[in-house]
Amino acid sequence: MPKNTHKIAIAGAATLGAAALAFSVVPADAQTTTTDAVSTARVAYSSKPVQDVKADVTDQLAAKSVKADAIAAAKKKAAAAEAAKKKAAAKAAAAKKKAAAAAAAKRKAAAAHKAKEAASRSAKRAAIKKASVKRYANNLDGWIKHSLDIMKAKGIPGSYEGLHRNIIRESSGNPNAINNWDINAINGIPSKGLLQVIPPTFKAYHVAGTSWNIYDPVANITAAANYAADKYGSMDNVDSAY
Repeated sequence: MPKNTHKIAIAGAATLGAAALAFSVVPADAQTTTTDAVSTARVAYSSKPVQDVKADVTDQLAAKSVKADAIAAAKKKAAAAEAAKKKAAAKAAAAKKKAAAAAAAKRKAAAAHKAKEAASRSAKRAAIKKASVKRYANNLDGWIKHSLDIMKAKGIPGSYEGLHRNIIRESSGNPNAINNWDINAINGIPSKGLLQVIPPTFKAYHVAGTSWNIYDPVANITAAANYAADKYGSMDNVDSAY
């Protein structure tokens, strides 16, 4: 290319560059038909897609952060619920243990009270038994006193004096005395013992707890006193053969 031509080309390029620069600063409402102006407009709006991508990434990161926070909160809530459940279970177990201990203590106290009452009853029975085992002299005085205690327990009236008086008159205090001469003897049922009781009368008025032997002093006195109480109100009211 000739030198003149090269200079013209450079001058033309410079002129085009100035024109492009002039067109690039034309106000927004002005119109242009050059390709350089179109190219400049396209570069001005090319940042929008990048901003959209950036916003989308930010949203995704934010969503993941929220999700992570939600998961962490859920785990924390679950852990708190599990801790509360364990605490409630421990509390229930402690209450159950306390109730069982109280029940055991109550049963123990009841058993101790029952044992104490049983021991008290046993002691009372022993005392009563000991008191009931009363000793009597094996003589007229002892026989009368023994009979009086039985009569008192059975509700049969009579006194020491009334019994003693009639015994002396009937047998002189001999428990083996027998009448072989009166009408009863003639009829085959002689009077026997301290108070001269005939066998049918002894059998009819026998007092439970005494001997069935008509010659037994206590049994004879008690049966005779029982008969006299029925017929005369008391042996004290008897002053002769009865």
